[in-house]
Parts: sequence; C-alpha cells; structure tokens
Amino acid sequence: MRRHDRAEAALLDMSEGGQRRGFRNDRPAGRRSVARLFAVQALYEIEFGGGVAEAVIADFRANRQNEEIEGVQMREADADWFSEIVRGVSKRQDEIDRIIKEAMPRSDALDRMEAILRYALRCATYETIARIDVPAATVIDEYLGIVRAFFGPREIKLANGVIDAVARKLRPGEFAA
Repeated sequence: MRRHDRAEAALLDMSEGGQRRGFRNDRPAGRRSVARLFAVQALYEIEFGGGVAEAVIADFRANRQNEEIEGVQMREADADWFSEIVRGVSKRQDEIDRIIKEAMPRSDALDRMEAILRYALRCATYETIARIDVPAATVIDEYLGIVRAFFGPREIKLANGVIDAVARKLRPGEFAA
C-alpha cells in the first residue's frame, strides 16, 4: 500500500464515515484522536511555515476545526486537546527532544527524520509527560495510528520503540514487571 493510500485510509478512520474503534462524533476519544492528528500537522506548519503556536491555534479554532483533508470530511476535533498539545510541545520542545533522544538508538536521528514522524514522537512524549490521566498504552496506540497512516514498517517500528521506551521510563508503574 502506498503512503498516500495508507494516509487516506487512516483519515477515513477519523472521518464522519469511519468506523474504526466505533468512533462517534460525540465521543471524547474520537475527537481527541482527530485533535492529535491536527496537532501533528499544526506543529509541522509552525516549523515549516514560520508560524507561532497561538496563531496556528487561533486559525484552527476559527477555520479548520471541521476540516476536510484529501477530500475526506474529518470528525470534529477536541479543540482544547489540540490547543494543549500544540502549546505544550511548543513550550517544552527542548525537554521533549532530550527525552526522545535518550530513547533513540542514535541521538542525531531525531533531527534527521521526516517532520511528521518527529512531531508524532514529540506529541506522544508531551502527552506521556503532561497527561498522566491518559494511559500510556492509549498514547502509544494513538500516535502509532498516526505514524501508520504516513509511513511504512521501518518508521512504525522506530516510533513504536521510541514511544514505548519513553512511556516505560516516565511511567514505569503502568507496565507489568
């Protein structure tokens, strides 16, 4: 399956017509999943478009909350969840990058990887640090879903290893001995 096809399939899962995990537009988990995807995209936009977090958040709230992506109408995103992730990653990026680099086989790999993958790792790490109310297993699953949408087996394996290592280091009590 080509990258574009995988991305489109994942977007359909988060769309109005998607049936993945029984998402319904009024369920917080479904809106949070979409918010996570939009946060990864927003952070990419900030890096490459020269924007700032608050401007991207304001644009999202005003214009993009129920966005259509690649011809697919997305479910409504949890705007507060989206905003928290974008702000949190933006404010704590140095700390987040240090944690990710400690979990990677090569510390320079983070700076060399594709931006979408880098931001998925950053968002997952932020949630692991700041949202202890969300189980680490949920964070891992959610961000691996995003990575699967855009990348192949090599990147999925890398992301799984890094996110899992970060979660085990920061929340050892959530994993069986």
